[in-house]
Amino acid sequence: MAVEEKWKWQEPGTTWKGVGLYHITLTITDRQPLLGTLAIPNNDPTMAKVNRTTLGNALVDCLLDIPSYYPEVQVLHFCLMPDHLHAVLYVRRTMQKGIGTIARGFWQAAKKLGRASMVASFVAPNNIRANNQEGENKRHPKEGENKRQPQEGENKRQPKEGENERQPQEGESERQPQEGYGFRNLQEQSNRLKVMSATLREKMGNEAYYRLTPIFTEMPFIRPMGHNTQLPNTIRYIDMNPQRLATKRLKPGYFRVQRDIEIGERKYDGVGNVTLLMAEQFGTVHVRRTMVEAAERGDNTALRNYMNSCVLTARKGMVMVSPFISPQEKQVMEVLLREQLPFILLTDNGFRDYYKPADGLFEACASGRLLILSPWPYDANKRHISRADCVALNAMAEEICNQG
Repeated sequence: MAVEEKWKWQEPGTTWKGVGLYHITLTITDRQPLLGTLAIPNNDPTMAKVNRTTLGNALVDCLLDIPSYYPEVQVLHFCLMPDHLHAVLYVRRTMQKGIGTIARGFWQAAKKLGRASMVASFVAPNNIRANNQEGENKRHPKEGENKRQPQEGENKRQPKEGENERQPQEGESERQPQEGYGFRNLQEQSNRLKVMSATLREKMGNEAYYRLTPIFTEMPFIRPMGHNTQLPNTIRYIDMNPQRLATKRLKPGYFRVQRDIEIGERKYDGVGNVTLLMAEQFGTVHVRRTMVEAAERGDNTALRNYMNSCVLTARKGMVMVSPFISPQEKQVMEVLLREQLPFILLTDNGFRDYYKPADGLFEACASGRLLILSPWPYDANKRHISRADCVALNAMAEEICNQG
């Protein structure tokens, strides 16, 4: 990449037209799993994958067609989930129109596909929520219809003489439906869906067309990436989506938001292993300002001894409780995560629907080694923790230890 083509950061509310990376997320508003079904072979989350429905396959095709209309845009990466789609777009040169215009055009195309899928009834309404069974959306024979069994020695259909078998083009592998579908059948249905979406409004008329059940009612969320290091982190996050969803499916108790957990005279919302509250011993992790100031003057003995003591007591079975706010407290939490020691984390914001912890916290939660508590409801506008919140959360950590 040329030196002048560094990622450009624009403040929210501006028009993003320059060279940059953008994380796009399109979600089915009511979270119905219409785009695919999650398969978990051998109940192993690391093997989890999403088998696309016809709508999901058509949506992926629509995403990959973006460069046909905007050559300056490249689809770097994507992941289709049962109820949403993640994509990373790379704008290679300055555009006449902003990334918002591109995302809106993709959204309009997705809405047309959604309306067509409702008319075509490719997804059975009675089964759309039972998407945790592998291959559920495969076609089943109708009542009285005999399912043809392959004869002995009969392989899959071979191309007839003179018929060229289509080979995937370079970079086209992601367009293929995943295992569990016959490619030709699913692709033909996807093509039919796209054709239907192009003519449906004309055939039905505006009034009937707009009365169809909406699927994608919200504009895709756009997050610009400010520097190069965000790209591998975002791709890792996207790729881990099926594994995280599988883990949540297999261990729902650790990831379900639990309301009104009473501890003393307070109530908390929580995610994780609430049995940690039954531990015999608790200890706080609270690095005092005086320790940090002394370390800045060259005397780090008190700070080092305190941080070491937190880890040593945790190794002996004490459950540590803290909001883990300061850099030194975060270092202690990193050791607890690395050594797989249990702890309770207090957070300044509550839990939205479909909440899941990030990265190392997710693994600790899945293993029952973590409980995340918040005394306050979720606030979508909250971005930064205040000093008053820090003081309050440290005081709550002390209360929990005393109640224990």
